[in-house]
Amino acid sequence: MTSDAPGTDTPFRSEPSARDEAPQFVLPLVVRIERAAPPTRTDALEAAARAVLVILSDERSVGEGPWAQAMRDWQDARIRKVVRRARGAEWRRAEALDGITVTTGSAEVRVFPPVPLDGWPKDLARLQVSGTDLDDPEAPPAPDPSAPVMWLNPDLGMTAGKTMAQAGHGAQLAWWELSYAERKEWREAGFPLSVRTADPERWPALTTSGLPVVRDAGFTEIPPSDTVVSEGPLTGDFLSGLAHL
Repeated sequence: MTSDAPGTDTPFRSEPSARDEAPQFVLPLVVRIERAAPPTRTDALEAAARAVLVILSDERSVGEGPWAQAMRDWQDARIRKVVRRARGAEWRRAEALDGITVTTGSAEVRVFPPVPLDGWPKDLARLQVSGTDLDDPEAPPAPDPSAPVMWLNPDLGMTAGKTMAQAGHGAQLAWWELSYAERKEWREAGFPLSVRTADPERWPALTTSGLPVVRDAGFTEIPPSDTVVSEGPLTGDFLSGLAHL
């Protein structure tokens, strides 16, 4: 399933579609932001992207697993992800709920099975969406050429929380493009990936290259926009690259 073909039924477009008529769900993600030791922005973005892949591939999310119906309902509608922040006791309460914590570098992100838009568990509903601004103390290194890259639109000023959700969308589009065997190899390798901001000169070519493109519907922070291009899993180098990790 690609995100950019005309007429494609994709959850990442602003045009009305049959997906809008289905019950709407959201995938909750919580990032741990302690006052004394917040994560770096890039680590948080990559942890969020990996968290989405981890829950998509978890045995509880497929077949007759306890999360499977919620995952199917969520993917049949608009794909919504909301990132909230927690620290201290808030984080400990979030950890006690059914979900998966993914650690990437300095970042911890916990992902939970999808919930109805108005059906958040109270310990998650009380968490703040705002205040997720994070920084990189140093410029992140060049992305690993042997692993997928989620390229961010360089012209959009999104909060870290919004960008984490968009990185998760990009990872999900990449996942959908893969065969079962490719998904298995990526998972067994630990879902290596990078999230980086694209060079402004390269961004137009990325969005017209045929790679999966996330088009945010414009409900929050930004107008309808191309936000992420997923590069890597659709190239012939993907599996050969995994073999060397």
